[in-house]
Amino acid sequence: MPAVRMYTTAVCPYCVRAKALLRQRGVEHIEEIRIDADPAAAAEMGRLSGRRTVPQIFIDEQHVGGCDDLYALDAAGGLRPMLQA
Repeated sequence: MPAVRMYTTAVCPYCVRAKALLRQRGVEHIEEIRIDADPAAAAEMGRLSGRRTVPQIFIDEQHVGGCDDLYALDAAGGLRPMLQA
């Protein structure tokens, strides 16, 4: 299973939804990086994703986007193949 990394904050309903979908698709471990607790992580997230909102999700270094992007990828049939790679 590929590595899944997610930039999050402590109180983020979209982060909770994204994690729930990933777990439904068989992801057992999500590396969570809390940007509200680490300003350097927030800067890194912005540099890597070009975005300032959470969650920002990466699957094996590929930027998937936020929660809505993850759900759209799943609906289009693209999430499962990424997670099986």
